[in-house]
Amino acid sequence: MQYKAMSLSLALALAAPLAWGEASVADYRAQLADKDANPGFLVIDRGEMLFKEKRGPKNASLEKCDFGLGPGKLKGAYAQLPRYFKDTKRVQDLESRLMTCMVTLQGYTEDEIKQKLYADQRKNEDNTPMEAIAAYVAYQSDGMKIDPPMKHAAEKDTVKLGEAMFWRRHGPMDFSCATCHAEEGKRVRLQSLVNVYNAKDIQATMTTWPTYRVSHGVVRNMQHRMWDCHWQMRTPDIDYGSPASVALISFLTNQAKGGIYDLPGIKR
Repeated sequence: MQYKAMSLSLALALAAPLAWGEASVADYRAQLADKDANPGFLVIDRGEMLFKEKRGPKNASLEKCDFGLGPGKLKGAYAQLPRYFKDTKRVQDLESRLMTCMVTLQGYTEDEIKQKLYADQRKNEDNTPMEAIAAYVAYQSDGMKIDPPMKHAAEKDTVKLGEAMFWRRHGPMDFSCATCHAEEGKRVRLQSLVNVYNAKDIQATMTTWPTYRVSHGVVRNMQHRMWDCHWQMRTPDIDYGSPASVALISFLTNQAKGGIYDLPGIKR
């Protein structure tokens, strides 16, 4: 099992609201940095079981899924995503590739998979199979450099599209991703906002996803982050694994190239 004993300090932080009069924001964030106490390891263990379990109409596991390094090869695969895949003729990130394998290997339909993609923290739900499996696959690149390929024309075009989308203003509030994430010193309440054009900032962010969200009580992946950002901008839901979501993730991942994965992450 990957999960390690939870420290008393973090257990208290997770069990009850922080007493702001007695502890600073810096102290709270220091507690969250205690990787040995990260509940995300429990999700990774469950993801491994689901990855190897025979499921779906075809009663098959995902152990033959090709994430770019060959069928069944997981070590370092996440560190080289998103990338172009010949079989689908498009650039895919981890979650969209998982969906392809669940369709081709296990016999699910995309509609069936998309019926339940995210755990609802309001109902204290456990992570969905997709979230857990993604956490497991990603963890196989822990300690490795972010190094997505930029050789195929589609990979280069996808990154360019992602940057264009990052700057595009849209929706009822006329927001773009750049509204919050293209300058230094911005924040929402006490939450500092990453500047994706600051290498240190974006590497610190991208190297820690998938991440355990303390406020959600579950592990979240980058597809959920894209959905959540669009929800906060009050725009229609961005489709899971869509070319638009993959383009944004491709741009952000390439901005963080060279950063070292520290998984699973843990955030407020």
